[in-house]
Amino acid sequence: MSASQIKRVAIAGLGPIGIKVMQALDEGIPGLALTAVSVAHPEKPRPEIDRLSRKPAMLPIDALARVADMVIECAPAALFASIVRPFASGGKTAVVLSVGALLQNWELVEEARRSGGQIVVPTGALIGLDAVTAAAQGDIRSVRMITRKPPEGLLGAPYVVQNHIDLEGLREARKIFDGTAREGARGFPANVNVAAALALAGIGPDRTRLEIWADPALDRNTHRIEVEADSASFSMAIANVPSDNPKTGRITPLSVIAYLRKLNAPLRVGT
Repeated sequence: MSASQIKRVAIAGLGPIGIKVMQALDEGIPGLALTAVSVAHPEKPRPEIDRLSRKPAMLPIDALARVADMVIECAPAALFASIVRPFASGGKTAVVLSVGALLQNWELVEEARRSGGQIVVPTGALIGLDAVTAAAQGDIRSVRMITRKPPEGLLGAPYVVQNHIDLEGLREARKIFDGTAREGARGFPANVNVAAALALAGIGPDRTRLEIWADPALDRNTHRIEVEADSASFSMAIANVPSDNPKTGRITPLSVIAYLRKLNAPLRVGT
């Protein structure tokens, strides 16, 4: 593959997701080259970067689009628009993990459409997204998602804080939210990106129903989806092992890596 065919990749955010994706790119994914990363505190030592065989440039967010064709967004939701907009409006690709923030910045989809860019939502921690996408080509009557998480993974969520929900010392499972996926994404921006992805794959954020439970008996983030459609009725469940960040499952960065490997693979499995 010639140098002109290599797609340049930037990563915005080096938490558990960004680090794992960065390491995979450094080890080698055909057709891709890591050119830059952006972090909140560039002055801090970054041993994970020092261990790379090919060190990327460390740049501010607003400089990434000048040196990359694609960005992997895995930063706090508050930074979503500033990361994604230059790529969406510049005819480039943004792979986004803060999917809930996309619902609050929908104009970026229109910018990508006008410029020929693309916003990609990887499967992430949600099983069955391909099945929901396929069912949406017909008629889906209802979609419900039930998320259960250890209480520590929900601490600090805006909905929890605003409603004075006490999760400390919880002894039994407690349902703390029941509403739409759009409302859930707004109230739990770091917790239910999977619900936003499910909504975008299916019948939209205002018709997709979401329950969130804090369960002290769990040590994994669990998601169950129930779908009624004219093509099939199905339910699926997954229990994700948390990463170093209890709000994020270990499978999430692996989903991004799987997407990147598909880009130039001779065999592609799944929608």
